[in-house]
Amino acid sequence: MDDLEFRRRILSDPNDNSPDMATARNSSVNNRKLSDELQQLDAQIDNILKVDVPDDLADRILFHQSGQSPDKPNKARFHLAIAASVAFVFGLLLGQYNLQILPPAEITGIGQIALQHIHSEAPFIEGVDESVSLRQVNAKLQPFGTNLTELPGHVYYVNHCGFGGQNALHMVMETEQGKVTVFVVPETTTTSLNFNDSQMEGVVVPLQHTSLIVVGEKGQDVTPIANTIKSEMRWKI
Repeated sequence: MDDLEFRRRILSDPNDNSPDMATARNSSVNNRKLSDELQQLDAQIDNILKVDVPDDLADRILFHQSGQSPDKPNKARFHLAIAASVAFVFGLLLGQYNLQILPPAEITGIGQIALQHIHSEAPFIEGVDESVSLRQVNAKLQPFGTNLTELPGHVYYVNHCGFGGQNALHMVMETEQGKVTVFVVPETTTTSLNFNDSQMEGVVVPLQHTSLIVVGEKGQDVTPIANTIKSEMRWKI
């Protein structure tokens, strides 16, 4: 199941526990995160829509059918509560839709996308150590037309991820210069580019038909790491 089909089905039914959905949900951190958030939203909506029925509702209906009007202030308050609940649910749905589906309009450049991606994924990647092998890394690199001849360090985690509307390789590894996050993105760049924020330093290195992004902690020199990874890459014709 591809990411588009997973998103379509999870948005239509956050509690779909069919075998293929369970496999897709656990195939990536992004899918698990989206599933958890939608299930939380679904539970919130259920709670919002659980409006207590007034004890005298049956009498009000009978009065209405017989031409008598129920107490107007209570009726107005009841309708106001329903309207407020519907407005709140709509706001939650709109916010969730914008968060999960629409591209981040204020993010420009793959360096900034990488920084935001790392910040958002940090709680899910922290402490993970899958002791990834060279064979597993190369299996994930296959769609990008390349493979590594050797791992430049211990790999904690590797998977495909959504990256600014594209699919990218996401890898976390330990090197002699420290722990770094690596992306291989199917977007070409013409020159190397350095970027940073208050916590991290990164570099974008052009590759054949793709770009290599390496991000480390603030003050960490990640350019040598990027060059080492690039030197270990072999490209398919």
